[in-house]
Amino acid sequence: MRIFPPFSALVFCGLLLAACNSHEKPAPPPDKTDELVVITVNSPDTYYENSDGSYAGLEFDLVTEFANELGVGVKFKVMPRLSQALLALENPQGHFAAGLNITDKHGSGARFGTVYQRTQPQVAYNTDYPKPKNIQDLAGRSIEIAAGTSHAERLNEVKQQVPGLKWNEVDIPAEELLAKLAEGKIDYAIADSTQINLAKNFYPNLRTAFNLGEETGKAWAFSPNADPELLEKAQKFFKRIEQDGTLKRLLDRYYGHIQRLDQMDVGGILEKMRTTLPDLRDHFHHAEELTGIDWRLIAALAYKESHWDRLATSPTNVRGIMMLTESTADRMKVTDRLDARQSILAGARYLLLLKEMLPPRIAEPDRTWIALAAYNLGYGHVEDARILAQRLGSSPDSWVDLKKILPLLSRSEYFVNLKHGYARGGEAVILTESVRTYHDILLRYERAYSRNFAATEAIGPLHRSRN
Repeated sequence: MRIFPPFSALVFCGLLLAACNSHEKPAPPPDKTDELVVITVNSPDTYYENSDGSYAGLEFDLVTEFANELGVGVKFKVMPRLSQALLALENPQGHFAAGLNITDKHGSGARFGTVYQRTQPQVAYNTDYPKPKNIQDLAGRSIEIAAGTSHAERLNEVKQQVPGLKWNEVDIPAEELLAKLAEGKIDYAIADSTQINLAKNFYPNLRTAFNLGEETGKAWAFSPNADPELLEKAQKFFKRIEQDGTLKRLLDRYYGHIQRLDQMDVGGILEKMRTTLPDLRDHFHHAEELTGIDWRLIAALAYKESHWDRLATSPTNVRGIMMLTESTADRMKVTDRLDARQSILAGARYLLLLKEMLPPRIAEPDRTWIALAAYNLGYGHVEDARILAQRLGSSPDSWVDLKKILPLLSRSEYFVNLKHGYARGGEAVILTESVRTYHDILLRYERAYSRNFAATEAIGPLHRSRN
């Protein structure tokens, strides 16, 4: 992992709106105030409020982990715009800024820590119109980029070869910029690969045309007068989380599944949300009442299994919206697998059962992802994969490790020494990663269910039925 020296020739997101004032007093060290103050931006790939009202995002998790290591609290100064975050760093209003890109071609007063993620600037286009083949095809068209990013500098570099190239810098988040592109309000947008890949799961007419320049990296940016000891602690922190796998798990949590679906997959669920989901929503809500599992996750699993087709039947006689086997249906006391209500409630209860069977030490969200794999493959095969993970020096409790192990269950050199033998482990990985993305889509467009039942009644015995 690359470490940038304290005063290296870098630019914070390509721009610092004015030179940092070397006479500004830095924020007091966290160990003096018991508080780490961090500047970030409000966006789905950094820091945001999720559907249950708590905070999430890669930067939220990274900063919280760092604050816990320091033994201090954390205060986020969340900016709606990148340009405001840059100004807040200049003042300085915090110990560092998190979740913003750097480039390595121009100088600035910012001090940078460890690069912990790489992204590729790309040209995005709307598939309702022809795909541009190269930068020359962008001449004379409406192009927008987010203000404060390094994309303007990259465009300036190629403008000498393409005189007709023009663009507008707009002070809106990349998510809004890509939404404008999907709505046909602009011809092209330039954003980072992670931002585009996230947006493609909500707008099926968004695609990447080509890369623009070289990759950039994300790193925490400190003001010029930052406490050197804090910078050193930050570098040690990133070294630690890279070595122990924490960084890999966090990156997988937010980005490991975002390229699983194609254009037809995204378009398909968006259409079925309009035409089919309304008749099923009450059943999914009831399933959440019985299990405490977010109804949108249950609906995502059901969509992956059957595309919400009540009559779905596989060649192996797996049937219904939740594609229950005969044995699972009997276990869940289902009398008609093609009855939508029975199938949804039974599938949700079975998923809960699988989650409860896993060792208590497995934390969320890994617990849910592993249970989803077991829903597809069977609990015994997933336990085999966990045992194999231990033998191969991987973590049996981490989804990011286990999803690399599961496909090995189809290889004889591995499955002959496992209790349950051969299994198509790769299919379980595909299901789980697809469900994660369908869940993201449902979280974005569907409201959380307001439960009005007592918490003690939320789970109940697995054989319980309600009229």
